[in-house]
Amino acid sequence: MRLLLLNSGPVATLACGDLNSPLTGADMSDTESMVQDGDNGILIDSDIIAKISQSEELADEFGTEDNSTLRIIDCEGKAIIPGFVDSHTHLLWEGDRSNEMQLRHKGLTYSDIAKSGGGIQKTVDFTRSASIESLTKLGQRRISRAFEFGTTTMECKSGYGLTVNSELKLLEVNQFLSEQTPMGIHSTWLGAHDVPKGTNMDDYVDELIHVQLPAVVEQGYAKYADVFCEPGWFSLEHTELIVKAAKKLGLASRLHVDEFVDGGGLQLATELGAISGDHVGHSSETARQSASDSGVMQTFLPGTPYILGHNLETPLRQCIENNWPFSLATDFNPNCRSLSMPFVGSLATHRLGLSPIEALVAVTRNPATTLLNSTPVQQVTGSIREGGPADLLILDSQYIDAWCQMPGDNPIYRTIKSGDIVN
Repeated sequence: MRLLLLNSGPVATLACGDLNSPLTGADMSDTESMVQDGDNGILIDSDIIAKISQSEELADEFGTEDNSTLRIIDCEGKAIIPGFVDSHTHLLWEGDRSNEMQLRHKGLTYSDIAKSGGGIQKTVDFTRSASIESLTKLGQRRISRAFEFGTTTMECKSGYGLTVNSELKLLEVNQFLSEQTPMGIHSTWLGAHDVPKGTNMDDYVDELIHVQLPAVVEQGYAKYADVFCEPGWFSLEHTELIVKAAKKLGLASRLHVDEFVDGGGLQLATELGAISGDHVGHSSETARQSASDSGVMQTFLPGTPYILGHNLETPLRQCIENNWPFSLATDFNPNCRSLSMPFVGSLATHRLGLSPIEALVAVTRNPATTLLNSTPVQQVTGSIREGGPADLLILDSQYIDAWCQMPGDNPIYRTIKSGDIVN
């Protein structure tokens, strides 16, 4: 069945330049190169964009009425953008930590809450006891919600098991979800999220390297390894040992770094050749420049400091001014329970100085370049182009800028993933 979109408003193709590379600086706001104005039409054949042309031309060629091989959507002037690529999520976990808000109001820090029995360890206890069936149902509901908000590709971490069997279970569910739902899922092993109760750091790092990692690689579902590299959690030294061990076994790395302080994490991520350094709210300018020079993506997660009541301190304008590539993601987790990329875009535009088109690049084209692996260029998502994957969004507005201008509401009219309408 083919799908024909007629009478659309502007289309943000974001398809300029080398699709394997992120856009930076002024190129992120070059609407002349990235946006098609006028009355547009898009023909989708199976999961591929077959043709982009004037709506009238496509209507003359294929008609304006549904038939046995063609479905028509009249966009009525609505704008079209690429599907969102959420490159940092903790999709699978069980339990409820809503009580931690009152603890933060009493002055407890993230570390204080963890030491008192909350935080990651509390979620680990619930997640370990959850069955594969219950985790699968949770994942399916969350993916459905993500589709409603326009996400068509997700990176999904383990990390709430902290034993080899529990981590493998989470990765197994990720894999099942990638096969049984239309969502494009890229799995990351995050066994180095915290140290299990009753275990010391050195012993656990040894287990990660010699037990968990080999089992994860043998299972074959994870594409990446991650470490929570932060003072009080995994040190620079331990992070280096784990990342190098993962690399020897064929796993690239995406690292949690510099979330609470500048602990040197982004600089280490650069030295280790990580694909991305995530959070990076407190990284130094020197580390940011080094990351840019080395092709390490800075991935900012503004929803997390917002939820934790911290200053956002996210230097997005500085990245634009210095031509440093960056992405934005939700960091969906038990503390930051939002799968809404439009909300992330709202923070970026209403509070952090980005224009809507710059923010759009940061949630589509740029993060897609960090999930390439050996993906053929014709399958690379994050843009709209003939021959490319049919992952796109019809907005509930005639303006592209509307994608991030409705906090508390949903600007997505239709989500199309691999040529199918999924919301």
